Amino acid sequence: MTENKKSTQNKSLVFIIAAIAATGGLLFGFDTGVISGAIPFFQEAFGIDDSWVEIITTAGLVGAVLGAMFSGRIADIVGRKKVILTAAIIFIIGALWSGAAPSPLMLVFARLFLGVAIGVSSFAVPLYIAEISPTKSRGQMVSMFQLLITIGIMVSYLSDSAFAVPDGHPDYNSCWRPMFYVGVIPAIIMFIGMAFLPETPRWLISKGHEDKCREVLQKVEDPELVEEVISKMKADIEADKTNKVKWNEVFKKWLRVPLIIAVGIMFVQQFTGINTIIYYSPKIFLMSGFADAQAAVWASVSVGVVNVAFTILSLFMIDKLGRRKLYFIGVTGIVIALLAMGTCFALQATLGDSIKWLTISLIWFYIACFAISLGPLGWLIISEVFPLSVRGIGSSIGALSNWLFNGLVAFTFFKLVKGLTLPGTSIILKGEDLGNPAGAFFLYALVGIVSIIWGYFYIPETKNVTLEKIEEHWRNGTSPKDINK
Repeated sequence: MTENKKSTQNKSLVFIIAAIAATGGLLFGFDTGVISGAIPFFQEAFGIDDSWVEIITTAGLVGAVLGAMFSGRIADIVGRKKVILTAAIIFIIGALWSGAAPSPLMLVFARLFLGVAIGVSSFAVPLYIAEISPTKSRGQMVSMFQLLITIGIMVSYLSDSAFAVPDGHPDYNSCWRPMFYVGVIPAIIMFIGMAFLPETPRWLISKGHEDKCREVLQKVEDPELVEEVISKMKADIEADKTNKVKWNEVFKKWLRVPLIIAVGIMFVQQFTGINTIIYYSPKIFLMSGFADAQAAVWASVSVGVVNVAFTILSLFMIDKLGRRKLYFIGVTGIVIALLAMGTCFALQATLGDSIKWLTISLIWFYIACFAISLGPLGWLIISEVFPLSVRGIGSSIGALSNWLFNGLVAFTFFKLVKGLTLPGTSIILKGEDLGNPAGAFFLYALVGIVSIIWGYFYIPETKNVTLEKIEEHWRNGTSPKDINK
């Protein structure tokens, strides 16, 4: 009875730790999504054209790439906790700087600075949670990061709506500033919360702090597994020393498969088109026949709600169904949704007014499939497949890949829409030729079909497999699809 009580207490403590750390996901989502609602207001306030808007929007992405690129090795040196605390400070300063920016150039630098924190948190937070969570609930805990990202996106949509004012309002040129300022609140919560949390046991023992490692494990791990986990970690560290492991070990032959998995899962996540929905859903809804921008924005809020709801559902599924099953269920659903959306737009002239309701229903279905699969699996898998010695740099490569692919998809969507539009199918809105997104959706569906084949060979089932055991499989040359056998 006492052991069961202690186990319950441990699980509650891990949940609290993961929830505080996962606030980085909320900031990730909020600061990614908030820019969309602020654009029309600061564009008029500064009197800038669309090229400036593109620069300001892209600056955050560039900062995220830099953050993901350079912070992996730092996390291996100074620890996961200190890196997350630093990210929280950057979030605070970046939000204040963005809201107070006196010129478009200053807003570019503010978003670039803020993007660094987004990039850092995109790998450091799931890495921290994975290393401090007990084996049996690791998937559920890491998936909280994705849940908070989706909540952050939804909060940014709602926050933008709350501060937005109609044309002619006295505050029209300044209402965008509090949209950015709101980001300070979760950043402060994350900083204060993380200040009281422990460093991860796996990082502590890698630096020779075995007593501190045991102290943390006794609070978070199942009691009967503490000494076994410590023994495995020590054995791995000795093996790494014997093999003179360096950071570039991640590029060596025995780790080629986990590297392919980390980059590949992020490619699938992005090139099945998720950020065309997140960034451009109002535009897609307008193309489908929604009456005006206001109606399209509210339709987009519904997408955020569906995203959050099914991400919550994924928390209860990921450690029960496992990684591979969720991957195949989710990607198959995404392919079906994309093919159906492409068909709807291709037959827009025939479908008439019904296309807008078909489109929003299919986007809800698409988002639901993504939220239970690729959303949480991308971040979870890159935090699981690398050994301790290169887990920081490996996760950083995964996060960097995510941002690079994210940028490519966001930058090319409207180019694909125009380039793949068949003659006579263009959508004209207020005199503007928008093209037709059918071809783009079909292309993303093709990527999804290829991803199902790739996933059969490369997506590992890591449910209930310790991080140390995963490393042992790579050293033995085990196939990813056989890793839990």
